[in-house]
Amino acid sequence: MALVKYGGVAIDVRGKIAGNVFSRNTYGSYIRALTKPVNPNTEMQQNIRGVMQSITTRWNQTLTQAQRDGWNVYAAAITWQNRLGDDIELTGFNMFVRSNLAILYAGLTEVDDGPAELSLPSADDTLAITAYEDGQNLDISYDTNLDWLNEAGGALVIFAGTPVTETTNYFGGPWKIAGTIEGDATTPPTSPTVIDNPYQVSEGQKQFYRARILRADGRVTRFFRCTGTITA
Repeated sequence: MALVKYGGVAIDVRGKIAGNVFSRNTYGSYIRALTKPVNPNTEMQQNIRGVMQSITTRWNQTLTQAQRDGWNVYAAAITWQNRLGDDIELTGFNMFVRSNLAILYAGLTEVDDGPAELSLPSADDTLAITAYEDGQNLDISYDTNLDWLNEAGGALVIFAGTPVTETTNYFGGPWKIAGTIEGDATTPPTSPTVIDNPYQVSEGQKQFYRARILRADGRVTRFFRCTGTITA
């Protein structure tokens, strides 16, 4: 539980207390009932744990000290924020796991060398997704001027949320990976790209999406989002 006070009055509360969860999103502070996962050991969770173990073993047993130092330098240059919005510093190991978990989850090859460019890639502010009931697919539009399109190992990874009512304004999960649009130095992908929707959807529903851009040097954006209403 994190409690921020001003003049003896609580102005920001984060965490769990008395069966409730206090948090904050782009719409402001909110409270929800504390619930336990129905199945805390799903197949997806088991897969992620297996990948995490593989990445950890690779850091400890495969990477050279020079490669670990490269990730330490990269991590030290990146400003990160915790749930309260405070700036924190990730370790090289943290950043290596963060990057390669995203890379392997997208079906690409892990990156051992720490990125030479000491910054996170920029998100694609133009991302737009249209979902269709007829065909059950997603029409992905994106900025074709971004560098990831022209490099092997670069990618745009799309995640879709469960369909919700049109009046829903906030969605926190669950998410399913919908697809990976891979870059190519010879024949870059063209926008829009059509991929299958991982959920069954109906006209009039709303669906939330989040995405990440992966760069060939191992850099990974923060998640960025868009929403769309399901059309016929």
